Amino acid sequence: MTKIYLEISELTNEFKKMCYAFTQDKNEVDEVVQELMLYFLQMNPNTLKDIYEKDGIKGIKGYGAVVVRRSFTSPRSNYFYKYKKYYTRLHAGYNTNCSMGKAQQEEFHKSIYNIPDEIPDNYQWEKLEEIDKALEGFHWYDKKVFELYYCEKNTLDSLAKKTTISRNSLFTTIDKVRTILKKKLNNE
Repeated sequence: MTKIYLEISELTNEFKKMCYAFTQDKNEVDEVVQELMLYFLQMNPNTLKDIYEKDGIKGIKGYGAVVVRRSFTSPRSNYFYKYKKYYTRLHAGYNTNCSMGKAQQEEFHKSIYNIPDEIPDNYQWEKLEEIDKALEGFHWYDKKVFELYYCEKNTLDSLAKKTTISRNSLFTTIDKVRTILKKKLNNE
């Protein structure tokens, strides 16, 4: 078996070339090939041995090509489930300016001549800035889910449909962030 695994590892560059038919992103290619190697290590040794004995290295290449294609095209592949499902879909199509509060947006448009005459007009905007500042310490996923829910005024159901993340998972994340924010903002 060690001989088979060594020969598979020597095919890494060929598998990478196969991946470039689907994407030009080097990081994505590396991740898919890494998942492929893990797939070969985890598959039934007898099945792998049968493929090797029947067709040799050509059979391993063919089998690897099928796994590579499925990694890019099938939502049930390990690669899609581990990498694509949560991290790329969460960002697709969503662009919020929530991290810049209204007061910060007004600051951005100020001229140097009218700064002394201005008086902070609303306590609510100051509180929102505190929340934005506190959110900077959170993991990007927690922060983004919280922003999508509150800033875009989504319901849990609509957010679950947009992101394809389960409603329960979204609720848990939002509730966790809300609880931590309450503690942070009340203790300061």
